Amino acid sequence: MIPKPPPREGSLGFLFIPPYRVQGVSVAGEATCIQIPELDLCFDMGTCPRAALASKYAVISHGHMDHIGGLAYWCSQRRFQGMGTGKIVCDARIADAVRSMMQGFVDLERQQTPFEIIEMDPESGDGLEIKNNIFLRPFATEHTAPSLGYSIVEKRTKLKEEYAGFPQEKLRELKSRGEEITRELEIPQIAYLGDTLPGPHLLRDDVRKAQIIITECTFFEPEHRSRAKIGMHMHAEDIAEWLRVVECEAMVITHVSRRTHIPNATQTIQDLVGEALARKVFFLMDHRTNRMRYEEQAERARVREAELAARTEPVKCAKDG
Repeated sequence: MIPKPPPREGSLGFLFIPPYRVQGVSVAGEATCIQIPELDLCFDMGTCPRAALASKYAVISHGHMDHIGGLAYWCSQRRFQGMGTGKIVCDARIADAVRSMMQGFVDLERQQTPFEIIEMDPESGDGLEIKNNIFLRPFATEHTAPSLGYSIVEKRTKLKEEYAGFPQEKLRELKSRGEEITRELEIPQIAYLGDTLPGPHLLRDDVRKAQIIITECTFFEPEHRSRAKIGMHMHAEDIAEWLRVVECEAMVITHVSRRTHIPNATQTIQDLVGEALARKVFFLMDHRTNRMRYEEQAERARVREAELAARTEPVKCAKDG
């Protein structure tokens, strides 16, 4: 009898939550790497899928191997394939250890892999502009190693209400006199929690009001509450309590272990919060459900495009005539 071939590698998890794609892999204790292609970044780099090479930022939540194991390879392959120097965003408390890790590969390979480390201090209040008017901000989380979560905030300017309806000439005049006629708005886009216990950081405005929240949930069985607390991870009951106060369009669950049956986990969330709130919850590694959802999105887009084409066709014909 010949041996069986090795099991096929699983595909990347994928969700389209307009205008962002959330894609990657996240299995508790094995590897987490979650890419937002529109923002040129990956949250964590526990493994390095080929798609992740296109992102120029690797935003690290903490130093556990399942969150940084692919970091050196990501830097190396970006350089090898002419994609530029990888930028590693991490907690200032672990920056020296990351440098030491990268130096270890220089000693092994006898060649230098370029990389840039951007140290983040949540106490400073500073953010990193990753796109025009889009900023990455760190905040402290609580895990068994130094850890950070991150929010992505878009800054917009808007005319102050008292100047609404003013003619452009008058607005230009006011501005030339030094009047502040606009105000700055901050629109939370994405919040990434990394691995963490529940705590006040879950209720920050840039987390609670984010359009998309990407959060771990490692434990789902009622009797595993103590295990979650010891490992400093989130439990399904924490997610249920949190869901009742957040304003997100979508909450993406990551870091589910292989021992957890995702349909059972989905049912657990629904039992805890009800069907309406549960519709906000998506499991990154629920390939079948997410594929069906994407196919429905694609079909709706196709129908809209066909309807638009049908509405514009008579106009074109009339002009041709």
